Amino acid sequence: MQLNFLSFRIHKRILVTKKILPFLTFLFILCGCSKKDNSVTEITIWHQMRVDEREVLQRQLDQFMKLNPTIRVTQLYKETEELRSGFIIAAIGGQGPELVYGPQDQVGPFEVMKIILPLDTIFSTEILNKFNDKALIYSNNRLWMIADKLGNHLALVYNKKLVKNPPRTDKELIEIGKSLTKDLNNDGKIDQYGLVWNYTEPFFFIPFLTGFGGWVFDENLNPTLDNQSMVKALQFISDLRDKYKIIPGEADYDVADVLFKEGRSGMIINGDWSWASYGKAGIDYGIAPLPLILETGLYAAPMISAKGYSINANVNPEKIPAIKKLFEFLLSPEQQLETAKKLNTFPTRIELYEDPFIKENEILNNSRRQIELGKPMPIVPEMRAVWDAIRPSYQAVLGGAMSPHDAAKLMQIETTKKIREMNEEVESPHAGMIFNFISIGLVILLLILSRKFLYLFFSDLKKNHFPYLLALPAFIIMIMVILYPFFYNILLSFSNMSLRRINDWSIIGFTQYIKVFSEPIFYNVFLKTLIWTFVNVFFHVIIGVFLALLLNRNIPGKTIFRTLLILPWAIPQYIVALTWRGMFNYEYGAINLLIAKYLALSPVEWLKSPLEAFIAVIITNVWLGFPFMMVIALGALQSIPHELYEAADIEGANWLHKLRKITIPLIKPVMIPAITLGIIWTFNNLNVIWLVSNAGEPSDQTHILVSYVYKAAFNLYRYGYAAAFSMVIFVILLVMSLTFLKRTRATEAVY
Repeated sequence: MQLNFLSFRIHKRILVTKKILPFLTFLFILCGCSKKDNSVTEITIWHQMRVDEREVLQRQLDQFMKLNPTIRVTQLYKETEELRSGFIIAAIGGQGPELVYGPQDQVGPFEVMKIILPLDTIFSTEILNKFNDKALIYSNNRLWMIADKLGNHLALVYNKKLVKNPPRTDKELIEIGKSLTKDLNNDGKIDQYGLVWNYTEPFFFIPFLTGFGGWVFDENLNPTLDNQSMVKALQFISDLRDKYKIIPGEADYDVADVLFKEGRSGMIINGDWSWASYGKAGIDYGIAPLPLILETGLYAAPMISAKGYSINANVNPEKIPAIKKLFEFLLSPEQQLETAKKLNTFPTRIELYEDPFIKENEILNNSRRQIELGKPMPIVPEMRAVWDAIRPSYQAVLGGAMSPHDAAKLMQIETTKKIREMNEEVESPHAGMIFNFISIGLVILLLILSRKFLYLFFSDLKKNHFPYLLALPAFIIMIMVILYPFFYNILLSFSNMSLRRINDWSIIGFTQYIKVFSEPIFYNVFLKTLIWTFVNVFFHVIIGVFLALLLNRNIPGKTIFRTLLILPWAIPQYIVALTWRGMFNYEYGAINLLIAKYLALSPVEWLKSPLEAFIAVIITNVWLGFPFMMVIALGALQSIPHELYEAADIEGANWLHKLRKITIPLIKPVMIPAITLGIIWTFNNLNVIWLVSNAGEPSDQTHILVSYVYKAAFNLYRYGYAAAFSMVIFVILLVMSLTFLKRTRATEAVY
């Protein structure tokens, strides 16, 4: 009787719970959501400002919000490339920030994709006339950006303690550089350089191309890279390093910046974004225009690029008045003057040019002179193709793998090819119809094949709908986060989505897949990816299992060792990768210092030669990956019954025999899935390749499939091609994983 009564009460509670729980869930969601205050206008700014710039901007935003309580402004920092690609993705999806801030060259692709609003319909001519003409960024006779800083340009920064008078010509630059380049402690290594800068990047090379009379485009936007100006400029940079030896053998942006801040370089070529930081570092610095090239009588002219604000095309029209008010505040003379005083950047409001601070400031006057000597950066999207084409050949010259003459010729060929690929518009009138018929047919076939399962599913749903109701939120999230992006990517892989067809793309069949398999570089990069994957996973497993065997023994300090060994996996990849990149530096890296000191070997140019650079990224990834395998193997080892080893000891088995007959077979079911995951993760590991090799350097020779497709998608805007490439990667990984699991019999029972 008591049992029946108890069963009745339990059944009653379940029924009540089934009826009330959905209502309570809905009520919880409703109450948990914060009520939006419609009286406050929210504005978000995406930017790529440095820390000191962000601090100035936040002070100005706080002041603005105090004056305008009904407007709330949030700033969000993103790295330059992340800002560009992230804004494109968000804006195409109808989302993104109200304002985007950055250099003027981003206007090109944004305008072509129609993801920013023209500003000449928002701001009156009276307001626009108050700005320097270079601050108003037009394209196709429409205004797309208003800048608050003019320049964003390179100039010669010199340490007044070491350089009394800055060089005016290339000859003086070399002479002063020679006098400043010294081995101060007589250990055979240069301790102080005459000149440093990030000379391996094309943007920092351009001033010398212009100095020798060259430029990237003609008046019809055709590339002009294969000429004597390019050859002479390439030779000049090589001579500064190899002949005159006044610059380091290897110097990226961070190395050059640190050397100058530490007083170990007399001069640096850097942009106006960096100058304030040198003052904060205690350097008494001056600014001078880049030197005159005596052979041509032309100044080394950097690219000039304003930095300013654009408005997202998806912005709510009701927010335009608030955005306009924010624009006028941030671009006002008072705010620009404050920014100029804090950061030594050149303002864009004309009335400020008569301000005593601007007129009497030596740095700003020299900056203005450099701006006048510079050349405006083209705002066309094709500049991405120019950068991508110059970088590999330029770095091949620096690495000694190519002559300047051959490099100039290859730059021209590659630029022309990449521009053609970027602007390619493929049409196939009947492909869309065929694709739709095939898709409908596959859906019908799938429904027919699944009819038994669907019948059972709906029958069970009628009887037990409550469990499905509980699983519904997770199922919806899976559709949104996994299934929809996956099938959308499949759809894009059959499309012509690209820079010129970002919103009106169409289905073109298997054209993108044919391109993927018809390009020789695919097979080269694929082979390199296989080597990268298998070498990494091999060492992950060998080192991981070896350390796990050691930690499974009774050794002193086992807990401390276990904690230390897991650190490479626990620290964020971004930090570890950049740390290893610094350690691989030719002159100052810890790796070469250890090699020279303890092995008495010559330093290795880890990041300058393709083979050594590839080895460097593998070493970094091995360091990052072995702790995961160690933890998995250690868990598997601790689950093996100790009695098996005792029985083996009684039989007289040695350590190797126990390893082969007991340990390996019993940890295999755990290790095989871990190895499969390791293969997938390593195959798709973009971070290490991108950060350690600096996006595939040298000469794009350290790319794997995933980094190559990333460049295709976000540097050249070939979205359909990149989608097809990514599907090929997916199929390769799927086949590799299934084959590996089948051959290793990972799912079979152990006993």
